[in-house]
Amino acid sequence: MSATRRQILARTGASAAAIAFSGAVSELFAGTAAAAVPGGHTGRAGYGPLVRDPHGLLDLPEGFSYKVLSRQGERLRSGEGAVPGNHDGMGAFAGRRGRVHLVRNHENRATGRIGVPTVPGLTYDPAAKGGCTVLELDGRNNVLGERVGVAGTAVNCAGGPTPWNTWLTCEETEDKAGANGYAKDHGFIFEVDPADPHRTGAVPLTAMGRFQHEAVAVDPASGIVYETEDAFERPFGLFYRFLPHQPLGGTGSLRAGGALEAMRVPGVPDLSVIQETGARFEGVEWVPVPDPQAVETPIRLQDFGPKGITHAQKLEGCYWGGRAVYFVSSFARVKDGSGATHFGQVWKYEPHRRRLTLVVVFGPSTDIRLPGETPDNICLAPTGGLMVCEDGDGAQHVYGLSRKGEVYPVARGAQNIGTPEAPEWGEFAGVTFSPDGTTMYVNCYSPGTTFAVTGPWR
Repeated sequence: MSATRRQILARTGASAAAIAFSGAVSELFAGTAAAAVPGGHTGRAGYGPLVRDPHGLLDLPEGFSYKVLSRQGERLRSGEGAVPGNHDGMGAFAGRRGRVHLVRNHENRATGRIGVPTVPGLTYDPAAKGGCTVLELDGRNNVLGERVGVAGTAVNCAGGPTPWNTWLTCEETEDKAGANGYAKDHGFIFEVDPADPHRTGAVPLTAMGRFQHEAVAVDPASGIVYETEDAFERPFGLFYRFLPHQPLGGTGSLRAGGALEAMRVPGVPDLSVIQETGARFEGVEWVPVPDPQAVETPIRLQDFGPKGITHAQKLEGCYWGGRAVYFVSSFARVKDGSGATHFGQVWKYEPHRRRLTLVVVFGPSTDIRLPGETPDNICLAPTGGLMVCEDGDGAQHVYGLSRKGEVYPVARGAQNIGTPEAPEWGEFAGVTFSPDGTTMYVNCYSPGTTFAVTGPWR
């Protein structure tokens, strides 16, 4: 079924006072572990009202508690330097003897106040301040170790796990050597081994493209890697797939190269104009990227032939579920040049059917209200919920979204805004769960803080 004219017409003039959800939310859980959890939905969404934290850091529902694992400016347990700032995307990996390796991105630009310490063998460009750090936790979320995972990268925003339990961290920049004082080109993906970062080092996976990367998801059956590009100014970003020469080859295999392609939805140059959930497009095409290194021209500006290519504003989160890859457009605004306005979309692409479906729309004219701002990072909870990090003004939240489309608060940042005891908090980011599903890990972006949240998850 192709889109009708009604599906393509833009709905604009939205108020930013609230976000709304619409769509077949159950699609987000189809074929995933969350869908198979008995009693994952009890008929009552959420965990009750949030209780004000007397310490002014993190408000949670009754029965839940948090532990501060790490804060910017503290000393790394390894002695390599200070904990960097600008905490962003994150992944949790099972270690030996019940331990957890928590890999955390630091979205530091050249002006970053606390950069990732440079470490021999783990540093790509000493002039860059971004990268990853790795926390090692025991079964009670006690921090056993904290060290640099990769350094000398730039604007590490999100990323994604591989089937062989490494982390792909993404640079959200296109700066070349000489820009902002950098000594090398940036805009690449780097692989981090959480258990032994020196095993992966600081090697850019250049064949996967040089652009403003956001997140990735790996098809565990084929090894194809899907990549989002976060571009909020025209020309907007693309949705990519990387076909590796050594699919599912394990740690380091992506260095062997492969082919990079961009998604073309016939007849749809801008995904923002599709605003009716369930809109479905068959025969999605994949077009070879002319110059993956963007030596002269950014990829999204390159010539993809007379049929063009499909763009979307603010492509961010990306994850694999069942037999499909899901990706998020965080927002689109007509005033920025998008064809329509929305506060977020979740798209589903089924490779075996070459089918793209709009699963969920976040506002402006939908049915289920979320009292917040633009959604950013998302993750599937192992007990059957979708967790959404808020990125807006004022108090910031992590919201849950049930399979029935019910929205509920899970956490709220400091309410004592601007006081010495609780300085103003930035967005939430990097929400993820421990391998056993008992702990939700989440970052506050600024001041950079990593929390472990435990309680009666269901």
